[in-house]
Amino acid sequence: MPHWEFIGRARELAELEKQYASSESSLVPIYGRRRVGKSELILHFKGKRPGIYFIGKQAPAALQIQEFMCASARALDQPLLAKIHVLDWRTALSEAVRAWSGPGKLILALDEFQWMAEEDRSLPSVLQELWDRDWQRSGKIMLILAGSYVGFMEREVLGSRNPLGGRRTAQIQLMPFPYWESAKFHPGYSRENQARVYFITGGVPLYLRAFKERLSVEQNIRDNFLNEFSPLFREPEFLLREELQGLEKFQAVLDALVGRRQALREVARSLAVDPRSITYQIDTLCSLGYVERLRPLTAAKASARDVRYTLGDALLRFWYRFVFPNLSRIRENPDATFKDQIVTDLDAYFGGCFERLCREALCQIYRREAGQFSFQVGEFWKDREVQFDVVGIRSDHWIDLGECKWGAVASASSLVDELESKVSHYPNPANATLGRMVFTRRPIRGDSRRARFFSLDDLYDLGY
Repeated sequence: MPHWEFIGRARELAELEKQYASSESSLVPIYGRRRVGKSELILHFKGKRPGIYFIGKQAPAALQIQEFMCASARALDQPLLAKIHVLDWRTALSEAVRAWSGPGKLILALDEFQWMAEEDRSLPSVLQELWDRDWQRSGKIMLILAGSYVGFMEREVLGSRNPLGGRRTAQIQLMPFPYWESAKFHPGYSRENQARVYFITGGVPLYLRAFKERLSVEQNIRDNFLNEFSPLFREPEFLLREELQGLEKFQAVLDALVGRRQALREVARSLAVDPRSITYQIDTLCSLGYVERLRPLTAAKASARDVRYTLGDALLRFWYRFVFPNLSRIRENPDATFKDQIVTDLDAYFGGCFERLCREALCQIYRREAGQFSFQVGEFWKDREVQFDVVGIRSDHWIDLGECKWGAVASASSLVDELESKVSHYPNPANATLGRMVFTRRPIRGDSRRARFFSLDDLYDLGY
């Protein structure tokens, strides 16, 4: 087992420390997509503090209860706990907490909580009863409920109409690392290579760790995605199988969304099906964060007919673009597949990824510069002729329109001219001030009176 340095999560750790230091008991749900590092965060925070860490599984409740008692016996150095014959979660949890005598708080972390609750539907109610009756007033319990099914956690743990609703003292939705924190996984890479890794991994720590700094980005792609024995070779299929039934139909939708944003009817047309027959798949993939539901960003509310869908997960975008359609060729000749089907198209692919990074960076720019003003960041399109890669709408009557270029740029003035030619097509009924922004991979010099210019280095500097 390799030793991994713990990276980032300063805000989340600070909140957990605050909850632990409180004189009152704490109930903290931690949720987020798979592979995002929830377990690693909990274990790093727990460290050597007294606590019970238990991972739920898709197994009968009786088996999980007995395993929980064994885990509690080891954690609390109370071997008799493992010998108690326990039939229900109420008794198991009560006995484990009763066996601990302090001092300080006991951390009780139930990871993959959705699987525990799936096997015993009464578990949320049992926790509610124990929390209300004993734990909340004792000031000696820090209960952490972690789950990968975001919909389940928001509905069954955070939802006000459910047993645990309204009892949390904090909550943490753990997200993938932003681009500037992802760079910390590969400090020896250039900014461009750090960005390329981010374009593929989307800031998910498990995927970031799969990229080895001693190898080039291209070698890492070859090793991780064109080697049938590599964990990432079939990672999207494993992810989807863990959460979905009827994988083939979901895969067909994901494959149809490769390359560009599409309306529901366009996706259905490419699959030769009725749009109503794939709404469940689209909605489910959106709820999991694998597909994004987009609208062109304007000051006015976009209509339903403007909705488009695209792959929202970086690894799925890369995998369905380069790996899924070439699985047979990869097995037959991975080197030729990489040379003929992948490496020649990487730069064009990274261009679209760069637009996403720029939108993420604009949020950082606004946090630094826009004071207390609220803002929205997105993109705008009108038919196929007009597109703004980046749009930022601020509450101080200001709108920024941006152009992104990952590839070579002929001149700064020509890039601004291209942006300027589209500005009149952007709807601006409130007559807000329109700013111009240009984002490029490498620094370029331009007239600052016409537009603001940002290079990749500038964007990374925003995170520090």
